[in-house]
Amino acid sequence: MDPRDAAPDSWEQEDDVEAPVDGKLDSAFAALNVNAKPFVPNINAVEFVPSFLQKGPSEDPDSGADVEAVVATMDVAETIAPLENGDSEMTTEETWDLKGAEPNEAEPGGGPGGDGGSIVVQEILDEVMEEEEEVPITPKVVALPPDAPKKEHVNVVFIGHVDAGKSTIGGQIMYLTGMVEKRTLEKYEREAKEKNRETWYLSWALDTNQEERDKGKTVEVGRAYFETEKKHFTILDAPGHKSFVPNMIGGASQADLAVLVISARKGEFETGFEKGGQTREHAMLAKTAGVKHLIILVNKMDDPTVNWSLERYEECKEKLVPFLKKVGFNPKKDIHFMPCSGLTGANLKEPIETCPWYTGLPFIPHLDSLPNLNRSSDGPVRIPIVDKYKDMGTVILGKLESGSISKAQQLVMMPNRHTVEVLSLLSDDVETDDATPGENLKLRLKGIEEEEILPGFILCNIDNLCHAGRTFDAQIVIIEHKSIICPGYNAVLHIHTCIEEVQITALICLVDKKSGEKSKTRPRFVKQDQVCIARLRTAGTICLETFKDFPQMGRFTLRDEGKTIAIGKVLKLVAERD
Repeated sequence: MDPRDAAPDSWEQEDDVEAPVDGKLDSAFAALNVNAKPFVPNINAVEFVPSFLQKGPSEDPDSGADVEAVVATMDVAETIAPLENGDSEMTTEETWDLKGAEPNEAEPGGGPGGDGGSIVVQEILDEVMEEEEEVPITPKVVALPPDAPKKEHVNVVFIGHVDAGKSTIGGQIMYLTGMVEKRTLEKYEREAKEKNRETWYLSWALDTNQEERDKGKTVEVGRAYFETEKKHFTILDAPGHKSFVPNMIGGASQADLAVLVISARKGEFETGFEKGGQTREHAMLAKTAGVKHLIILVNKMDDPTVNWSLERYEECKEKLVPFLKKVGFNPKKDIHFMPCSGLTGANLKEPIETCPWYTGLPFIPHLDSLPNLNRSSDGPVRIPIVDKYKDMGTVILGKLESGSISKAQQLVMMPNRHTVEVLSLLSDDVETDDATPGENLKLRLKGIEEEEILPGFILCNIDNLCHAGRTFDAQIVIIEHKSIICPGYNAVLHIHTCIEEVQITALICLVDKKSGEKSKTRPRFVKQDQVCIARLRTAGTICLETFKDFPQMGRFTLRDEGKTIAIGKVLKLVAERD
């Protein structure tokens, strides 16, 4: 019992002895209370941000009144007012001090204290905005209602000579269709101005890596997409520089429609169109890659040397048409010319007054009005692989050329014959359960490692595999080669997305261009502008089909020393001799 009695006694004694200390503790607690308060009504901190964002003069007095009301309810001394309102993280104690000490001055006109606060908050907001903007841009994905019919997918490749304005037009289209925000473009414009490259900012929407931006040259095929009322378009922004033609061939092989961009500026069109210019080579490669329809955008019409002149437009047209006819395009059906300006966006979405002589539709409405492409969704599954990477499994990119696929489907990777399962399916970064021909897909696969896949491999369905081999007979047109080509000649073969070394092992016969007759005797060599049938043998096993069975996988180009030497089509697959 004694200890129990002793406890309260000692407490009483302590209480009596240290009564003055109690007062100090009280005041300390009061101060602590005030410190704790700003964290509780955190609503105030939230309210301040919008008031400065709106920058309305009426908001300042309100916020001041709020402060006073809170101060009144909390019975806090004036000296502690700054702590009440400012967040402990924000270094604005001085400005709040002014507000607390002279509430009457700060309220009516938002005196110096009010201004200072707004400036500081504005700076912080700007920093936050900067941080937000550093995130790489992903175009907005428009969510469709589940019962909406699927829009037709069309892949558009932008081709043409270096500096014709392909990436700029692509960036402008993305802006006009609302796929890139104005704020992002303004940021690019600021950055481009700092580098004295203010006309390049639109192309930065598609040229995303630093090297491409510094040099102003596209290297890899840029991808983006936009939608119109009827269709869903994927932009493939091909590089124009001759060193990166192999990348451009990969881009063109996925395209349904090509847009040949030429510059109307004096001297630039001529450079692109001369021998060795990329305008010629790209147009030819697009035809070889199976692009049936070609739109020619005569860009930079707003340039002072051109000034929307009909004469210059017609001059470009007259030079191009004979060449495109020679390549194999039908000028009446396959080709459409239109003037535009990528930098200003003239004639891309809306018609313009400065060009009364052009009466056709602007570019985007014209794309929308094109007839639908006929694709066989009941054919065999074929996805030539463009790229692959690791991301929670093995992910591959490619265009579904024919057939349709769905989630959890079993497929076979040729030529390795790996059986794989589709874990997930993304069409232009939107997850779906099934896909139809013409869509650009990202597939997450199970049952194969990323290292076991190479670009040019093909995904097929189990019961209908594509052909794989090394030897085939093909009809070849020699386009540009200085000397003669004999058996034993080596080149680089580009067929769908595959790139492989190839050797011409034998020349079988020559084909007459006009009559199509085949020569009776075997030629010893072929030279420029001749057509021949030859036997080719690749260094490794590749996937291919005859042109008759499957055109997308039966047409190819041969390149050597950075030039396109020949184009051809596969006539017959030759079985390997053991």
